[in-house]
Order: sequence, then structure tokens, then C-alpha cells
Amino acid sequence: MVEIKHRETGAILETIAADSFVGADLRDMQLSGADLRGMDLSGANLTSSDLDGACLAGARLVDAILVGVHLKQADLSEADLTRARLGSEHPARSAMLNHANLAGARLAQADLRGVEIRYANLQGADLSHADLRGTDFHGSDLRSVKATSALFIRANLREADLSDADLRDCHLNDANLVRANLSQADLTSTRPDGFTVINLANLEGANLNGARLRGVLAQDTNFRHANLTNVDLTNASLGGSILHRADLTNADFSGVELASVTLEFANVSKARNAQVPSYKQNLR
Repeated sequence: MVEIKHRETGAILETIAADSFVGADLRDMQLSGADLRGMDLSGANLTSSDLDGACLAGARLVDAILVGVHLKQADLSEADLTRARLGSEHPARSAMLNHANLAGARLAQADLRGVEIRYANLQGADLSHADLRGTDFHGSDLRSVKATSALFIRANLREADLSDADLRDCHLNDANLVRANLSQADLTSTRPDGFTVINLANLEGANLNGARLRGVLAQDTNFRHANLTNVDLTNASLGGSILHRADLTNADFSGVELASVTLEFANVSKARNAQVPSYKQNLR
């Protein structure tokens, strides 16, 4: 028998008829405030359980099922959620982790489709190859995350902090990055013939100071009022994108075709290697 106790009061919340939590059936349990720090819950099924405010710091949740779990304000710092399933095709069934602490957590190959992770701390987390389609990261701290080859398609990253993030080979198609901070972020590729995709993404007012976008696919992308100071856009594909009033100071446009790019009132004269067609108007 194993017991699950409250992290503060020590009160017994649940008693499990097993020798460990590995592969345990923990569905539909009331575990708010539970103390599960450092525990091995690999393969455990926690579907629809309440773990709001629980402590799972350093816990092992590899291949665990957390669909519909409430983890608001939970501590998952340094937890291993490799291949864990938290998301669903139906957002109403996805987990909720608003204001959770996931600093340093391992979420490689995890399923987080439609999950709410608003105003959460994911600093230094590993999201490599994770499925983040439709995930809501509004206002979250994703500084220095490792997210190579992750799927952020239609994800909400509005006002999120992605500074120094490793976003190589990511798919951010149609993602909401309004006023997000991507300063010094890496959106290049790990392969000579690879690329990161941000087609149709909304980066209005975003900060990309010093970001690396070499070879990025950014067709029909909204960069209105964005800060692109010192950005490397070498050989980027920007067809149909909008850079209206964007700050292009010292941005490198080597090999970029600007014929179909909206550049009205962008400070192109301060950019580097920008070959602007003569018919473009209202440029400065």
C-alpha cells in the first residue's frame, strides 16, 4: 500500500493498493495539494484527476496519461514528462496547467495539444519534438527552452517570453506571437537543407532583436511594428509578409526577395543588403 499525502498538512488524500505508483490507476482522484515530489509515476493514468497546487518536482511521469488533469499552480520543476499525454483533439479534454512551474521540466515528444499553460514558468524546459498544436502559452516564461522540431501550429504565444529559445526546425504556422519576446531566439535549422516555418504567424509588435531567422519560411507573416533589429534574415522566404513600420535597423536581408513584401514606413534604409524594388513607395 502507498499513500498520497497533502504537501502542507500531511493529511492522507488517497491510499493506493499497490507497491508503487508506476503504471498506477489514479483516474478521477482528488489530489489537490498532493506531495508527489520525486515519485516515479511512469505510465500512470491520472486522467481527469485534480492536482491543483500539487508538488511533483523532480517526479518521473514518462509515458503517463494526464488528459483532463488540473495542474493549476502545480510544481513540476525538473519533472520528466517525456512522451506524456496531456493533450487531446478536443481542447475541452486537455489538461490545465495555468500558473504551473515547469522550469527545467522534460517534455520531449509529449502531447500537449490544446493544453492551457497560461502564465506558467517553463524556463529551460525541453519541448523537443513535442506536439503543441493549439496549446495556449499566453504570457508564459519560455526563456531558453529547447524546442527543436516542435509543432507550435496555431499555438497561442501572445506576450510569451521566448528569448534565447532554441526553435530550430519548428513549425509555428498560424501561431499567435503578438508582442512576444523572441530576442536572441534561434529559428534556423539543425540541417543544411532544413528550415523553420512561421508562415501566417502573427508577430505584430513582437521583439526579435538579434534573433536568427536565416532561411526561415515566413510567407504571409505579420511583422507589423515588430522589432527586427540585428535580425539575420539571410535567404529567408518572406513572400506576402507585412513589415509595416517594423524596425529593421541592421537587419540582414541578404538573398531575400522583397518584391511582394509590404514595406510601407519600415526603416529599410537602416537595414543591410536590402534590395528594394524601385517602385516601392513610402520607404525610409
